[in-house]
Amino acid sequence: MKRNARAIGILRLAGRLGVGALSSLVFVLIAIQFARIVRENVAMATNLSSIKSDVRALQVRRRDQVREIRRLADPQGAIPEIHDRLKLVAPNEAIIFVKPAPPERSVPTSNR
Repeated sequence: MKRNARAIGILRLAGRLGVGALSSLVFVLIAIQFARIVRENVAMATNLSSIKSDVRALQVRRRDQVREIRRLADPQGAIPEIHDRLKLVAPNEAIIFVKPAPPERSVPTSNR
């Protein structure tokens, strides 16, 4: 009988170790999946932030383009653009081209 009791004790220990190993394996697999999900969420958040900034930049660009279209649709608003791009003037008008001044050259002073 002692032999049976010892065998039952060994089987219980083996069963408990097996259950412990199995539960540890399940815990590790869950932890790995959780880490993968967190990493994907961080990557998606970064991507979303980048897309939002692109959308804002495109909205600003569109607003500027709509403003320019409205300005150019008006004949009075188109006159400065005609002057700048085509170098055309109306009768009794003149275009004066101004060149930027050359940079000043500093004269080195000698320390004697």
